[in-house]
Amino acid sequence: MRTLVTGGAGFLGSHLCERLLADGHEVICLDNLFTGSKRNIRHLIDLAAGPVGGANTRSVGGLACGTADFEFVRHDVVEPILLEAEWIFNLACPASPVHYQFNPVKTVKTSVMGALNMLGLAKRVKARVLQASTSEVYGDPQEHPQREEYWGHVNPIGPRACYDEGKRVAETLMMDYHRQNKVDIRIVRIFNTYGPRMAVGDGRVVSNFIVQALRGEPLTVYGDGKQTRSFCYVSDLIDGIVRLMKYEAADSHEPVNIGNTTEVTMLELVETLGQVMGRKIAVEYRPLPVNDPVRRRPDITRAQTRLGWQPRTPLREGLTRTVEFFRQSLGMT
Repeated sequence: MRTLVTGGAGFLGSHLCERLLADGHEVICLDNLFTGSKRNIRHLIDLAAGPVGGANTRSVGGLACGTADFEFVRHDVVEPILLEAEWIFNLACPASPVHYQFNPVKTVKTSVMGALNMLGLAKRVKARVLQASTSEVYGDPQEHPQREEYWGHVNPIGPRACYDEGKRVAETLMMDYHRQNKVDIRIVRIFNTYGPRMAVGDGRVVSNFIVQALRGEPLTVYGDGKQTRSFCYVSDLIDGIVRLMKYEAADSHEPVNIGNTTEVTMLELVETLGQVMGRKIAVEYRPLPVNDPVRRRPDITRAQTRLGWQPRTPLREGLTRTVEFFRQSLGMT
């Protein structure tokens, strides 16, 4: 397939580009580099510049790859763009609180205008389009675990609303384009994901904890540390996204949760990270941020039954790989 990945230079987007290349697809990576980085895709740009051919099988992200048809386009999805593609993965949007609260109006525009532009493109070229939504559409949930049928508990005027509501509107647009214009859509609701290429200062708990631990600082724990998250390793998540894009059935337009079902408290995460690093780690408590969810765990029945997908990487194993990535990023090897 000729595929377009918006937000392709970001944490998740770069891993998705790798996977698509490894599967033999032609990939256009589109990113404005607000939170993404060329460092995440430099190896793909270099690979594309090399010789291509059936005998030139190389490794992309540890996967055998016989093609390197990769192109980077610097562009903001808020602005329309005309490209030819058969698959569109719309991942463009700041995903961490630090970044999406930096310019909340821009965050809303990226989610809403980005979805409109990608849907318009998909309608024009008759492409299949996948919207990267989020577990944040459930807000601070009153249902646990969260099923796709749950409508959520979101504060529409809170400091997190720019991201939460932006993603909810993007889902609305996807469904309306599907019903009104018969656009072939997929919606994935992504739960907490971690792994190599997370940004050092992105404000998400796994990267925050690892960076603080490597620097010998106490870990910042908000509230009493008993709030929970369910952490999915990045390669598992990408596999789920690709499976959803390939899924062919009458219910393929319905949202699907992709995430890990192993629920851990923040203090349990601290303990596991200490085991990985081989030492006891101190913590520093701070007040819980406004509207921060206290429980988060997906019901992945749809992913299991429809896609044959489930997470495979244990937290300790994934953290070990992620710690090594940050060691290298911080020059501590």
